Amino acid sequence: MLIPRQKAPALVVETLDHGRLDLATESPQRMTLVCFYRGLHCPICANYLKELDRLIPEFAARGVSAIAVSTDTQERARQMADKIEAKNLRVGYSLTLSDARKWGLYISASRGKTSLGIEEPALFSEPGVFLIKPDQTIYFLSVQSMPFVRPHFSEMVQALDFVIKNDYPARGEYADAV
Repeated sequence: MLIPRQKAPALVVETLDHGRLDLATESPQRMTLVCFYRGLHCPICANYLKELDRLIPEFAARGVSAIAVSTDTQERARQMADKIEAKNLRVGYSLTLSDARKWGLYISASRGKTSLGIEEPALFSEPGVFLIKPDQTIYFLSVQSMPFVRPHFSEMVQALDFVIKNDYPARGEYADAV
């Protein structure tokens, strides 16, 4: 189980237009937002990533860089970026399923074509959102087993204002016996 204030798993993926992302060499002022999404087949992901793309300047103003990552191929990732008309968002692709598991992401099997008429991959990861500090420790994490009910990025921007103002520590770090 991943725990706040502990080191995040490694994350190295190619991106569409920004070369290779290696989380270990990211150097944001405050944090890196990693948004794992289901893939091109997911209409909820498209709307979610569109909102993230719109808010990238707000995150950047708070010292937070961002990337969206999926198990999709480069071609499918490009289709998603085009679909959402991404202007600011780094889009990573070809996350391995074993790496998705290291991040605590749930894995689903294909159920055929979605409501959009797009075939799901044979296996793919479900969504997760993480804030990772420059020292590679986890500040925040939210992992879903379903495509529904994800953290709202606009609320996250507001929460960051509180976190920054109050030097608020990561919570959920207690891992000893209860």
